[in-house]
Amino acid sequence: MEKLTFYALSAPEKLDRIGAYLSERLSRDVARHRYGYVCIAMEALDQLLMACHCQSINLFVESFLTMVRKLLEADKPNLQILGTNSFVKFANIEEDTPSYHRSYDFFVSRFSEMCHSSYEDPDIRTKIRMAGIRGLQGVVRKTVNDELQANIWEPQHMDKIVPSLLFNLQDEAVESPSPSAEADKEKESPVELTERCFRELLGRAVYGNIKNAVKPVLMHLDNHSLWEGKTFAVRCFKIIMYSIQSQHSHLVIQQLLGHLDANSKSSARVRAGIVQVLSEAAVIEASGSIGPTVLEVFNTLLKQLRLSVDYELTGAYDYSNIGSKIIKEHEERQLQESVIKTIGSFARTLPTYQRSEVMLFIMGKIPVPGMYPALGSANTGFEGSRMIQVMLLKSLLQVTVGFQTTNMLTALPTSFLDPLLSFTLMEDAEVRLLVLEILISIIDRHDNRLKFSSISIITDISVLKLKVDKCSRQDNLFMKKNAQRLYRHIYLVCKEENSAPRHFESVFSLLALLAMELANEEVVVDLIRLALALQDLAGEDSLPVYNRCAIHALSAAYLNLICQLTTVPTFCQHVHEVIEGRQKTVPYLLPEDVFVEKPRLPESLPKPEGDVVFLQSKIAETLGGSGYNTERLATPYIPQITDEDRLSKRKSIGDTISLQLEMDSRHSPEKEQKTPTEQITFETLKQAIVDSVTMEEQERERRRLVVERFQTAPFEEIAAHCGTRASLLQSKLNQIFEITIRPPPSPSGSGSNAHGQSRSIPVYEMKFPDLCVY
Repeated sequence: MEKLTFYALSAPEKLDRIGAYLSERLSRDVARHRYGYVCIAMEALDQLLMACHCQSINLFVESFLTMVRKLLEADKPNLQILGTNSFVKFANIEEDTPSYHRSYDFFVSRFSEMCHSSYEDPDIRTKIRMAGIRGLQGVVRKTVNDELQANIWEPQHMDKIVPSLLFNLQDEAVESPSPSAEADKEKESPVELTERCFRELLGRAVYGNIKNAVKPVLMHLDNHSLWEGKTFAVRCFKIIMYSIQSQHSHLVIQQLLGHLDANSKSSARVRAGIVQVLSEAAVIEASGSIGPTVLEVFNTLLKQLRLSVDYELTGAYDYSNIGSKIIKEHEERQLQESVIKTIGSFARTLPTYQRSEVMLFIMGKIPVPGMYPALGSANTGFEGSRMIQVMLLKSLLQVTVGFQTTNMLTALPTSFLDPLLSFTLMEDAEVRLLVLEILISIIDRHDNRLKFSSISIITDISVLKLKVDKCSRQDNLFMKKNAQRLYRHIYLVCKEENSAPRHFESVFSLLALLAMELANEEVVVDLIRLALALQDLAGEDSLPVYNRCAIHALSAAYLNLICQLTTVPTFCQHVHEVIEGRQKTVPYLLPEDVFVEKPRLPESLPKPEGDVVFLQSKIAETLGGSGYNTERLATPYIPQITDEDRLSKRKSIGDTISLQLEMDSRHSPEKEQKTPTEQITFETLKQAIVDSVTMEEQERERRRLVVERFQTAPFEEIAAHCGTRASLLQSKLNQIFEITIRPPPSPSGSGSNAHGQSRSIPVYEMKFPDLCVY
C-alpha cells in the first residue's frame, strides 16, 4: 500500500488508471462474493483518496464513486455499511478544484432508502439506518457549499432527505444498545445522530432555502397525523427554530401560518397542534425579529378564532355539505383557548409600540352588532357575534398582559378607548368583565393589581408595600382628556343588575389603580366624589339587595384606601368612624360580610342614614383645610349623559352609538343656525327647467361671436383686446404681491421707520425660482 501510494503521488496522471483497475477488480469480486478482496480494494481506494490531493483527483473520484455505488446496490448489509463509511470519509475531504459532472442523485435516493430500512434483525436494521443517516449527512456536506454541484435544496432532494431524517427522529423505539462500529466511540443512538444531522442541514440553510427545508416537515407531519399528538411536532420545530439563523426565523413562522390557513377545514385537534407549535416557536423567535408581517400573524390567528366559533355554532365545517364531519364542541373550545394563548405568546415578543398597533388592530376586528353586522357570520347570527366579541376581548387581554408604557396617551388613544369603553354598556356580563380586566392590565404599570384582587378594609396600607410614582405630565393630560368618561363607565357598570362579585372586585382594582398610577389632586377629588355617588346609587330600590350591599362595601373599602393615600388625619378619622359604626350596626355594608362565599345579607335593605354613611359635606370640610378644592368636593358627582339609563340597557353597542349620535345632533349648534328651507313646488321646478334652456342658448351665442371675431377682425383689434386682459391680470397680481410680500424685519426692530419704508419689495427685484419664470 505504501509503494502504491508513493507511486500515485509521484505520477498523479496515473491515478485514473489505478482507480479504473481497482474498480474493475472490486466489481468482479463483488459478483463472485469474494468479500475479503472487496474490503481490501475499498481500503486501498480510501487510502489513495486520503493521500492524493492533486489536480487530477477528479478523475479518480469518478472510479471511487462507481465503486461506492456498486457496494450500496449490493443486498448484503455489511457491504452497504462499508460503502457508506467510505463515502463519509470522502465527504469530509475538501477538494481544491470544482467538479462539473458529478451527480449525487443516486446517493440521496439510496441513503434515504437505507434510513427507512426494515431488515428483520433489529441490530442490523439500526446499523443500516444509521449508515443511511451518515450518508445523507455526507451528501449535504459535499454539495451544500459547492455551487457547481447539484442543488441539494431543490424540492426533489429535500422531499427525500427531510422525511428520512424525521422518520428516524420519530422512531424512538428503535434505539439499539449496540450501535455500529463507527459510532462506537461516541455511543450515539440513531435519534441523537439524526438530530445532529438535521441541525447541521438546517444550520447551512440560507434565506432562499428555508422554505424548501420546512415544507417537507409540514407534509410529513400531515401525512402521518403527527399534529394531533403535538409533542413530536413541537420537538421538530424547536430543532428547526434553534438551528436556523435567527434572522430567518420569521420565515418559518410565516410557513406555519400559511399551513394553518391551508388546514382551515381540518379537525380541531390538527389545528390546535399547529397553533401549539406556533406558540412554542414564537417564544424561541423572541430573540430574532418577528419579521415584517406583524399584523399578518395576528390576522391569521384571529381568522382561525372566528372560523372556530362558526364551526362550533353551526356544528359542521361546511354549511353547504350536510354530510361533512361532525364537530366536537369541546375540541373547538380547546383550540380557541390555544389560539388566544398563542396570540399572547406572540405579543410578548413585541416591543411596546408594536403592541399598541396590535391592540388597535384587534379592537378594529371586534364586531359591534348593529354597526358591522357582516362580521358575525350569517350562519351564526347574534350568538356568533357575541362569542367572537368574547374571544377577541380575551385575545386583547392576552396582548395587554405585562404591557408597560410610559405614556398613557399613546397606549390608550381615543380610537382604542372609545370602542373599548362602549363595551361596558352591554348587557353581557362576561364582556363587561373582560373590558374591566383589559383597562386594569393597561393602567397597572407597577404590578400593584394583585394587592387589590380582593375587596377588604385595610387598616394600614403600608403593609401592601405599594409602588407609587409621581404622576407625569402625559398622565395628567390623559386624565384631563378621558377621566370623566372612565368615571361614567365605572358608575354605569355598578348600576347593572347582573353584575357579579368579580365585577365589583375588578371595579375596585380599577379605581385603586387610578388612584395609584394616574392621580393628581383634581383626580383624587373626582374619585372621592365618584365613591360618594356610588354610595348614593346603592340607596336606589331598583337594584337587587346583594348589589346594593356590594356597592356600599366597595365604596367603603375605596374611601378607606384613598383616605390613607391622601394622609389627611381628619378625613381618615371620619372614614374610620363610619366603618366602625357599620361594624357595630350594619356589618352587611362592609366587604367582610358581602364578598365571601356565603354573603350574610338582610332580607330587605332600608336606606342607611346617620353615622353609617359617608357625608359629602363632612369630607369636603376635612379636605378643604389641606388645600383640596372644597367647592368641587361639595358638588355631587352626576354622570355626564343624562340618558345613561337608556344607554346602559342597550342590547348592543350599535344602538348605544346611534343614540349618542342622535343626542349630539340634537345639541349641535349648527342645527340652530340653519335657515328655514325653501318650499319646492311644481312652479319652481318648471321655472328651473326653462331657465336652464335659455342659459344654454345664450352661452352658445356668446361662443359663436367670439369665434367669428377671431376669424374676421383685424390683427390690431385682437392684439388690443388681449393686451387689456393681460394688463388686468398684471394689476391683480400686483395687488396680491402687495398684500403678501412684506420687507424683512429691520435689525433695529423699531416700528416707526418700518412704516416709513415702502411696504413691499418691487416685483422686478423679486427672485423667482427657475420653474416659475416663463
